[in-house]
Amino acid sequence: MIYWDLFLAFFIPNIIGYGGGPAIIPLIEAEVVGRYGWMTSQAFAETLALGNALPSPIATKMAGYVGYEVAGVGGAFVSIAATVIPSLLLMLGALGLLYRHRESPRVKRMSQWVRPVIAMMMAWLTLGFLLEGINTSGVIHTLIIGIVAAIALIRFKTHPAFVVMGALIYGALIIP
Repeated sequence: MIYWDLFLAFFIPNIIGYGGGPAIIPLIEAEVVGRYGWMTSQAFAETLALGNALPSPIATKMAGYVGYEVAGVGGAFVSIAATVIPSLLLMLGALGLLYRHRESPRVKRMSQWVRPVIAMMMAWLTLGFLLEGINTSGVIHTLIIGIVAAIALIRFKTHPAFVVMGALIYGALIIP
């Protein structure tokens, strides 16, 4: 029964909430603190503060922590699933709709415009990372990591995870 309660406590705010993680936090608080009493308002506020200090979406971090506190690893799994399922269902519905109308000229035009926009967004992100790397690590270290990464990826077809791991090791051992 606790798993069902956890599922509902996170599924309902995520299915009716609009605006992403920060917008549904009050709805989650109403469930976790007000309805089920799993945490006090103070404990919830501290959990929220800790969650905001860590990377990744806030709603899934909150769900994982509360679920774990209430029912262990199974509770964390159920809570995270309940947080992710609404978005997953909406994405599957949207993909189904796009696939059904894939021959439509409007859908084709939309797809043609999405690709360059994504490419520009990725280029902007890459430029931001490059400038941040130069500012924090220096030009020499950034060039070394970039050149070695490019050679490993293009010439030796190394898996990107290993390239990232190598850059992390380089940064930990060499960059002050």
